[in-house]
Amino acid sequence: MKPAQKQNLKTVLFVDDESMWLEAIRLSLKGEKFKILTADGGEEALKKLERKIPDLIMSDVRMPFMNGFDLYEKVKSNPKFKNIPYVFMSSIDDFDAKRTAKDLGAEGYIEKPFDSEQIKTIVLDFLKRFPPKE
Repeated sequence: MKPAQKQNLKTVLFVDDESMWLEAIRLSLKGEKFKILTADGGEEALKKLERKIPDLIMSDVRMPFMNGFDLYEKVKSNPKFKNIPYVFMSSIDDFDAKRTAKDLGAEGYIEKPFDSEQIKTIVLDFLKRFPPKE
């Protein structure tokens, strides 16, 4: 890939307190035509957002210190970040969590586990559905 093309890559920020999940996602998506950022929790995600605004955020729901819903509200309350599409991920099939995600206005809610082909398809689908950030 040419340097100019690399700069135009879309960026996805994955937030999860389980480092094994983050590494599995990174390996599954290696070589795809988008850049992957990872954060092991809400605080780290907010710091990374200050350095690079992604085209998509995919966040675990249940994390210590700051859960995915709290992170969502912090992201959406900041004018710089409010237009970033946000998708929740969870290993728990929880009707209330799905309803909360929908009520908050999240663009999606997906259940873990997923295999490498599923995560590629999911990410590419969300990146196509939402226009580039302004």
